[in-house]
Amino acid sequence: MPPEDPGLAFDNRFVTELPGDPQSTNARRQVLGAAWSAVRPTPVSRPQLLAHAADVAALVGCRETFVQSPDFAAVFAGNALLPGMQPYAACYGGHQFGNWAGQLGDGRAITLGEVVNAQGERWELQLKGAGPTPYSRTADGRAVLRSSIREFLCSEAMHHLGVPTTRALSVVTTGDDVVRDMFYNGNAQPEPGAIVCRVAPSFIRFGNFEIFAARNDTAMLAQLVDFTIARDFPHLAHRAGNAEEQRAAWFVDVCERTAHLVVHWMRVGFVHGVMNTDNMSILGLTIDYGPYGWIDDFNPHWTPNTTDAQMRRYRFGQQPAIAQWNLLRLAEAIAPLFADTDALQRGIDRFSETYIAQYEAMNAAKFGFVTRGEDEQRIIREAYKLMYDAEIDYTLFFRALGNVGDTLPSTPATVLLGDVFYDDAKRDAQADALTEWLQAWHACVSRHDRAHGRSVAVRRAAMHAVNPWFVLRNYVAQEAIDAATAGDPSVVHALLEVLRDPYTEQPHHGRFARRRPEWARHKAGCSMLSCSS
Repeated sequence: MPPEDPGLAFDNRFVTELPGDPQSTNARRQVLGAAWSAVRPTPVSRPQLLAHAADVAALVGCRETFVQSPDFAAVFAGNALLPGMQPYAACYGGHQFGNWAGQLGDGRAITLGEVVNAQGERWELQLKGAGPTPYSRTADGRAVLRSSIREFLCSEAMHHLGVPTTRALSVVTTGDDVVRDMFYNGNAQPEPGAIVCRVAPSFIRFGNFEIFAARNDTAMLAQLVDFTIARDFPHLAHRAGNAEEQRAAWFVDVCERTAHLVVHWMRVGFVHGVMNTDNMSILGLTIDYGPYGWIDDFNPHWTPNTTDAQMRRYRFGQQPAIAQWNLLRLAEAIAPLFADTDALQRGIDRFSETYIAQYEAMNAAKFGFVTRGEDEQRIIREAYKLMYDAEIDYTLFFRALGNVGDTLPSTPATVLLGDVFYDDAKRDAQADALTEWLQAWHACVSRHDRAHGRSVAVRRAAMHAVNPWFVLRNYVAQEAIDAATAGDPSVVHALLEVLRDPYTEQPHHGRFARRRPEWARHKAGCSMLSCSS
């Protein structure tokens, strides 16, 4: 039995304040008039802790002595429950690749409960890959080691990059194989199974509201909206005003958070890969890490998702437009709660205003500009075109730019920028244009330095604070997966240390920050990925 007091205090408002599924059997079905279904994780044969994030354990109030005990692996593999846990799977729907998909729900995610830490912060603990639920349809509810490691590492990498995200507590291997067809080409293979425990203040998503709107269950829709405001947006719940005014303020808040989130994605070069409405957090967090990726060479048309290879609906440059499209679907879902659509239009307008303002400010910061005028905007536009034409690494380009000093050397830009190019012919074709651009940028940023009394060291620090040295490139994550699959978790542990300080150069871990090697351009897991996990 697990220890009686691992340090976790549960207060499960989602299941105590919202209607649950009256059926208790774990059978696939349409769940009507309920926000959740009670379901227990399915035990595994040999749970073993592969890795955990110590700061997340401390965040939720979990004692490190408990983490190091065999009981921790048992609990977070789904083999045991702690006192106070009330496991459930949530009911939601969603638009997938632009089409309404009906009921989806937590098909392999099981929330163990909500903990409240010593600071009064609420955190949901959710297992991904812990077995089937009433929402699993024809799936087995399990997850493989490769996807679990990717979600674990990326959740923590994004947090330390300053991107709003869910967190990850642990990865536990199960000792059981899971059969998956990685590229949906008829080559299903057994893979090692694993379970990741992800952590967030709330896992409520746009699709939680869409399902009740689609079923014309306005009473349940209103109850869920008001619950979400009360639990997850207390700053709005305490504002004066009637229910409709609070709901209107809430939608505007959601729109602002979503704009803020996507700006951060664009800043660090992150591509979510599957921005369905059921993968959009009501808190503006990055959730559901599936076929994600960071752009290596700058390409606004790139998507990491093999399922989206033809349409490229969720490509890097399309993410702001898709976020707005998803917000429009949320607005349509909650429209029955409003007398007219004016309040909802204010939210959509607020998304556009917030995104444009923050995106422009973000770009200025990446290029080291203090103010933004026509010259600065022109230089930024030209830079992105050259980065695309010359096939330049997005992350390494901005770090190299930040390292340029007070005096611009006479060497060509192709030499000064260093090893940031993926194609020699494209590099050579754009060499003169790059040198000319670099001279124009340096003259402009130097004027900013003089006008604001800013030293080069201060400018460099400001640029490096928004342009990371390390991002979790797909090929690096795949190296960690390959090693762990062979029984060596050391690369996972090393990456967990590196990603905690992504804006500081770490020469002893320099191999993790190199541009994508040529062998990884088309290797499975190193470029594009499928939704299979």
